[in-house]
Amino acid sequence: MDRGMRGENTLVEARGLVKEYGAGARVVDDVSFTIGRGETLGLVGESGSGKSTVARMLLRLVEPTAGEVTYDGRDLLVARASQMRALRRRMQVVFQDPYAALNPRMRVKEILAEPFAIHGERCGRERLEEMLAEVGLDGSALLRFPHEFSGGQRQRINIARALALRPEFVVLDEPVSALDVSVGAQVVNLLRELQQRYGLTYLFISHSMPLVRYLCDRVAVMQRGRLVELGECEQVCDAPREAYTRELLGATPEMRL
Repeated sequence: MDRGMRGENTLVEARGLVKEYGAGARVVDDVSFTIGRGETLGLVGESGSGKSTVARMLLRLVEPTAGEVTYDGRDLLVARASQMRALRRRMQVVFQDPYAALNPRMRVKEILAEPFAIHGERCGRERLEEMLAEVGLDGSALLRFPHEFSGGQRQRINIARALALRPEFVVLDEPVSALDVSVGAQVVNLLRELQQRYGLTYLFISHSMPLVRYLCDRVAVMQRGRLVELGECEQVCDAPREAYTRELLGATPEMRL
């Protein structure tokens, strides 16, 4: 079965998602797609196309105006607080800005221990050091503050925190757009390695078609809140149906990864 089709392999499904703000300002308009277990779906489009709003609705950080979201067959939008608490262990997000995402007043050991504390669990130094090792950082980083690290190192700390509770599904919201090209390439390769190691499912949000082509299995293209193209990554990148997709391909040069 194709991983884009609804079935037993589907982990996340969006059906007819709509989000309006204010007096009928529709920023997401009837968006539907599935994400299979272990798959990476790329969600691409220019700034303001609604990509991040869709992601936040999938995580129920934003309530949709209309539509449905299911996670592993469960309707997220009717889940009670206790149910959502359990489900949130299984889904995490890595945000775009590695500088804003970390509390500057907390040491790395406190940042990494925070997910465990939220769920009432203890976490020893050995586990924290293992988390850093997974993202290519040394245990000595635990006693340092975020300002002591480069942008790429901060994003690695963000990734370590997101994976702390061993989630199944991770939203990557433009995780390398604030980094320079060479550092961003290293982070993308790390994300790929972690996915293979732990069988993670990704929603990778980006405006860069070369990045999506490298990391993703399928790609969904958004324009002005609507999904205009959806298909296997190779097919969409090599033979796009929509003029807007061709514009995105032409606007982002190839990258060495």
